[in-house]
Amino acid sequence: MADDADSKTEQPTNRKLSRAHDEGDVLQSHEVKTAAIIIAGLALVWFMSGPMLSHIMRVLDSFFAQADTIRLGTVEGYTAFLTKIFIELALILLLPFGMFVVVALLATTLQTGLVFSAQKLGFNFERISPLAGAKRLFSQQAVVDLVKNLLKLAVVGAIAALIVYPRLKGMPSIPLLETPAILDFLHSLLVRLLMAVAVVMTLIAGADWFYQRFAYLKKMRMTKQEVKDEQKQTEGDPMVKARLRSLRMQRARQRMMAAVPKADVVVTNPTHYACALQYDPESMNAPTLVAKGQDLVALRIRQIANENDVPIVENPPLARALYATVELDKEIPPQHYKAVAEVISYVFRLKGKLRK
Repeated sequence: MADDADSKTEQPTNRKLSRAHDEGDVLQSHEVKTAAIIIAGLALVWFMSGPMLSHIMRVLDSFFAQADTIRLGTVEGYTAFLTKIFIELALILLLPFGMFVVVALLATTLQTGLVFSAQKLGFNFERISPLAGAKRLFSQQAVVDLVKNLLKLAVVGAIAALIVYPRLKGMPSIPLLETPAILDFLHSLLVRLLMAVAVVMTLIAGADWFYQRFAYLKKMRMTKQEVKDEQKQTEGDPMVKARLRSLRMQRARQRMMAAVPKADVVVTNPTHYACALQYDPESMNAPTLVAKGQDLVALRIRQIANENDVPIVENPPLARALYATVELDKEIPPQHYKAVAEVISYVFRLKGKLRK
């Protein structure tokens, strides 16, 4: 196992990461979600605790005001009254609970994207295996999680102590205050505490995300052979690609050679280059390059031209220029019109004399 891990030295490919994402194996930090929920709780306490408490107080005042009217002798009346109170309180608390759920989902989705994996829903024996559970219990990740949780507990406890302890001196006088003053005191204390905890949890979440990213990419590393195999799957076997490329070149060369007998002239270097031109004044704007080649290919073009009585004209500068600048089955560019026109005119005059 150690040797296998040591051999995984290559960074994961995009295809492997995409496949892992589809299977539900994604990079995420639970601390980011925790920090987001704490920040949402801070926003809730800071901006919405006043209206919520006022609403709750109105509901409770209504309950106590009507307490003497409850018909204790009938279960229906007692149950209906309590059900009404319970529903009103539940509706008040529905907003914060719903907000926490939405924030948790957003924090997860922003890290992982939308993930729908049937494999995560299927049965996995390792989830209930005692041996697999023991391995997870004493794994590196378990140790990291334990240290992280202890660190969080210590830091949050220390922050709570630093914020609450200076205000303990005023605790004995709290019962002497009126209810609004008590609520303001508790609200201020809770906001300060949540602000401090939110800052610390944000720092912890940031550090944990970078660690989780490092651990995830390390887990996803690949061996050199896995990278080669994946390249074969995505791009095709290099040997097969080379063979197909060779077949395409061979077929293109055969089509090119088949066009040489139809050419009007072959311009040569005389031995290193050969370019076959075809020109029909009625259907073409300019002469077209139907074949070109170098060395052995040029030799074969000249042989086919001789076999089919296609005139061969030696013009080394023009042959080199046509070979370098003109693609197959393309008309020659304007810069070569003059030189090619002289060759074509010469050949057409030559053919005219032969026809006589």
